[in-house]
Amino acid sequence: MNSITILGQKNNLSYEIQCSQLVMGSGDFLRSENMDFAAPVLDKFLELGGTTFDTAFHYRHSEKALGKWMELRNNREELTILTKGCHPTREAPNQPRVNAQAIHEDLMESLERLKTKYVDLYALHRDDPHTPVEELMEALHKLVNKGIIRAIGVSNWEVNRILEANEYANQHQLVPFTFNSPNLSLAKCNRPRWEGCVSADQSMISWHEKTKLPLLSWSSQAGGFFSGRFTPEDQFNQEMVEVYYSDANWERFSRAQQLAEKKQVTPIQIALAYVLNQSFATAALIGPENITELLSSYEGAQLQLTENEVAWLDLQG
Repeated sequence: MNSITILGQKNNLSYEIQCSQLVMGSGDFLRSENMDFAAPVLDKFLELGGTTFDTAFHYRHSEKALGKWMELRNNREELTILTKGCHPTREAPNQPRVNAQAIHEDLMESLERLKTKYVDLYALHRDDPHTPVEELMEALHKLVNKGIIRAIGVSNWEVNRILEANEYANQHQLVPFTFNSPNLSLAKCNRPRWEGCVSADQSMISWHEKTKLPLLSWSSQAGGFFSGRFTPEDQFNQEMVEVYYSDANWERFSRAQQLAEKKQVTPIQIALAYVLNQSFATAALIGPENITELLSSYEGAQLQLTENEVAWLDLQG
């Protein structure tokens, strides 16, 4: 499996973190009480060359399950763990909690659940523009210097806030953000899939092309939009209708079908390949809940698309 490099820090020295291009996400199947079913999927991911796992303080069950699996397999040092913090609580979903106190509290709880002394990658799960970047970067820098985090990034932040944060970090000799984790998929969102979420528009993609900052995409396969389970006539899944149904996305689906037939693969594999064949380093967070789905993603990740094919799929050629 291919990998990308994310810049970090270890023992106060620059450190390159290897991140597999497929990142095993935290589906609902990943629970401590469901390890008989989940563990073989995680084991197969490793067998295929996957090394990187995505979770979050907000997910709770998946962090505990991942920690239990790592303890059973005694493989923590072989893995790259991404976790996230500062998501609003379920009890107060409209109350932002992106601040230094939440960073510390969430990270300490995540480390306990994961049964580890450090995480390789740590991202702020949401943003709160009312919180000064100074507070956040100072807090994260201290945790990196303590060796508890090796690289920091963001999920669901706009580019202007990332720039502001990194400018402050550079001016004050602090650790900067070295990865970004928005949604990036062939199907474009009509509205945020969840409150506070950010999708990579053309402006953000252009910025990544210029800076080469690695992008780790969540919902990289657009919730299964390219699986063939959905058609313009079927309105049974209201979320999918509101988020992904559009004339432009159905045209993208049609083009994915055409290219899939040509390459003798499936449209959903073409959609995944679109994410992984950008002109800058990308990884795709995937959520397979069985080995068949995992193998499909693995095969899609091996596909090579030309620059013209990527543009054509996205209606730019």
